[in-house]
Amino acid sequence: MTKIMGTVAWAVGLALAPSWQAQETWRQACVQQCYTRPTPGDPEMQRQEIVSLEKEAAHAIQLKSGTYFQRVYSDDFAGTLSHGQLVDKTEWIEVIESPAVKYESFNASDIKVRVFQETAVATCLWSARSIFKGQHISSQIRAVHVYVDTPRGWHVVSAQSTVLPPDVQQPL
Repeated sequence: MTKIMGTVAWAVGLALAPSWQAQETWRQACVQQCYTRPTPGDPEMQRQEIVSLEKEAAHAIQLKSGTYFQRVYSDDFAGTLSHGQLVDKTEWIEVIESPAVKYESFNASDIKVRVFQETAVATCLWSARSIFKGQHISSQIRAVHVYVDTPRGWHVVSAQSTVLPPDVQQPL
């Protein structure tokens, strides 16, 4: 009887051995995924990163530099300028680099950021002094930018800007 019980136990052990191996393989894969998966960022750090990007964008606009927008705006970017014109990334950069306007100053202030997992919405107030079509213009624009966190960092996927009164025709 002992011999039969030993044989049965041995048979059950052999039958379950592949299951234990599969379970161990699964466990190791799970542990590996936990170690390689990026940890969720600190919300305050993410917020500060977006604030920095908003300030950097304003500086790039003042310098008429499309390089920043090539790096930070997604290839499928879709935006609306303050006068209602829809633009993609290429058109946006063309507006920024246009010789039709010269910015004496361009600042982003009142920056507010809300982070929702891998998406962030930033609102800010753009204040600009520029020369457009030979006229000196001072304007304020409310801007909204939607960011998505990618493996290469935050990218703007959408934007909307609205001129605040007095309503003067603006290049953006």
